[in-house]
Amino acid sequence: MLKDYIALTKPRLTRLNLFATFGGFMVASKWSVDWLLLLYVLIGSALTVSCSCVINNYYDRELDRLMGRTKDRPLPAGRMNPNTVLIYGIVLGVSGLAVLFLLVSPLVGWLCLLGMFVYLVIYTMWLKRSSTWSTSIGGISGAMPPVLGYCAVIGEIDAGAWLLFAIMFLWQPAHFWSLGIRRVEEYRKAGFPLLPVIKGVHRTKLQMIPYIVLLIPSSIALFTYGHVGYYYLVIAVVGAAIWLWHTITGIKAADTDKWAKTNFIISINYLMITFFVMVLNTTGTA
Repeated sequence: MLKDYIALTKPRLTRLNLFATFGGFMVASKWSVDWLLLLYVLIGSALTVSCSCVINNYYDRELDRLMGRTKDRPLPAGRMNPNTVLIYGIVLGVSGLAVLFLLVSPLVGWLCLLGMFVYLVIYTMWLKRSSTWSTSIGGISGAMPPVLGYCAVIGEIDAGAWLLFAIMFLWQPAHFWSLGIRRVEEYRKAGFPLLPVIKGVHRTKLQMIPYIVLLIPSSIALFTYGHVGYYYLVIAVVGAAIWLWHTITGIKAADTDKWAKTNFIISINYLMITFFVMVLNTTGTA
């Protein structure tokens, strides 16, 4: 039972979001760290991300039964009661927002609430079931974690916050569409209008390209505005160029499944490496 409660929070996704929150916090603090504030931000973020994942599981439980990747989750497999899961998600969300509003700042609390609204209402309840724009617009919520960490320190939404938002926002479509291409028939069967399902795999490959291209000037701007040093600049730009090259090769790839798997792995490594270097190479440590 405990294992199922944990699984509902999608631990891997939660960890990725916390890593991004930590990165934004460190960029803003420049290694002059208020460790108690950092702890509150991470606790609040963990609880609210977990809440969003739990309620997403609750709302998608019927469709999850139709996909091999998700049919063994606690709800579609019948191991948990839906009402119990919904209450669990609400408790996590209220607790997390209380931590952010009361122990971090109202600004961070409102930004988190906005991200949750986009993810649960705009993405999960509406666009995921009706539009190919679900991934792009849903990316607004996925781009919030580093902004929360950054604004917890700075106390306002400035250029640095917008650039961190842009980097996370632009990273997501090519990442998720790589997975979508590999699972396109599962998504088709379940009735999700994902881009590769509606517009086709070739169109999806082409549409990844501008997002990755825009990662390069966004990373350069983060350096130009003095938030990171030269190490980050070089690794972020070179990494994006490598990812872009591999994405372009996918247009004529003979084995699309193999290409999509590699592209997905590159995207994960790109985010983890660049955020790790971002933390180490803030302007306070350059």
